[in-house]
Amino acid sequence: MRRPLALLAPVLLVGALAAPAAADGGDGSDGFTIRDPRITESSGLAASRLHPGIYWTHNDSDDGPYLYAVDGSTGETVATVTLSGIGSPRDVEAISIGPDDRIFVGDIGDNLGGTWPHVWIYELPEPKELKDQTVRATQYVVTYEDGPRDAESLLVHPRTGRVYIIDKKEDGGHLYEGPAELSASGANVFRRGPAVDLWATDAAFSPDGERFVVRGYFGGLWYEWNGGDIRRKDRIGVPLGQGESVTYTTDGTKILLGMEGVNSPVRAQDAPGGAPSDGPRAPSGGDGAAASGAGGTDEGTLRIGAVGLIAVCAAFYGLRRLFRRR
Repeated sequence: MRRPLALLAPVLLVGALAAPAAADGGDGSDGFTIRDPRITESSGLAASRLHPGIYWTHNDSDDGPYLYAVDGSTGETVATVTLSGIGSPRDVEAISIGPDDRIFVGDIGDNLGGTWPHVWIYELPEPKELKDQTVRATQYVVTYEDGPRDAESLLVHPRTGRVYIIDKKEDGGHLYEGPAELSASGANVFRRGPAVDLWATDAAFSPDGERFVVRGYFGGLWYEWNGGDIRRKDRIGVPLGQGESVTYTTDGTKILLGMEGVNSPVRAQDAPGGAPSDGPRAPSGGDGAAASGAGGTDEGTLRIGAVGLIAVCAAFYGLRRLFRRR
């Protein structure tokens, strides 16, 4: 869901000055740029295990039932998948890959602030061959036990396959748990769980399912999963601006954070909490919403002169207006 450009403009300027360029090459784990001119509002991102180095994405609303397979080494689209067997998508906001290479797409946005009586999730098998094709999907009707709401974050646990949604509220949302198995024949009621202290625009599980990250426009958080009794650990930095996607690399060593727009960059940074198993631990994020080290900005790349200082001041006053409601 979009925010007024006048409000985000100063933050976008700071992000443009501060964030290092995405580096194409390799398998995309160092970041890349989405180069397909059709992808102007990349609003979800999922790393493929079946096709290493491939990242699935989609546009926000007003595009159609399409998924795009982007090669992380070039940023180019190598396959477009058209979903069949579903109605007209309304506001597609998230994508996640569960066990057995099943893709879940969250048509869960509500630009009217929580007025739709239900939203949808689509499930389909990840194609074994990367080519333009039509794939039949299963459509699930989703409701919330405490009423309609806007959401942009959908997570599928990589071991259990259970689907979770985090609603989008400026003062923080909640983790909603779906049924153990989704039903295509009736409504699937998602039940409210623990609080998530962020204005969330996307979230993703680590490949081992032991932790998850949540991102927003101005910062992010990571949590230990702890069997569903989640524990907040620390902040993570994010590129500032209209950022609405995050995924782990398939080895769990990095997270990738995407942005909206034409030629949108996907930034890479070390996964919070360190790599899975006995891999080296990454430094934890600092106290700031865009902390360096764990964040999407690097002190060595900050070359903000007088123009940057003005942008920082403008962003500060913009954020004060945004959060003054407390």
